[in-house]
Amino acid sequence: MKLVPLGDRVVLKQLVAEETTKSGIVLPGQSKEKPQQAEVIAVGPGGVVDGKEIKMEVKVGDQVIYSKYAGTEVKLDEEEFIVVRQSDIVAIVEA
Repeated sequence: MKLVPLGDRVVLKQLVAEETTKSGIVLPGQSKEKPQQAEVIAVGPGGVVDGKEIKMEVKVGDQVIYSKYAGTEVKLDEEEFIVVRQSDIVAIVEA
């Protein structure tokens, strides 16, 4: 199955939080909060949403940071995704 977002919605797959630092220090259990960084899996067409013209700024494959309490969690084929509005994405991570 495939998720196809409508309007200004974006499907994200949450990135796995690193358990160790670059120097090899293992982080304790307190850092188990879900990260707000994700990869864009699918992007809606944009267009006119709620009377405003929406141009989609993100594309499939982008790594983004999204608002902490944004979106709807969806489980499909044993994988978890988050569907958010583009306005809930706060930044694109560039390497």
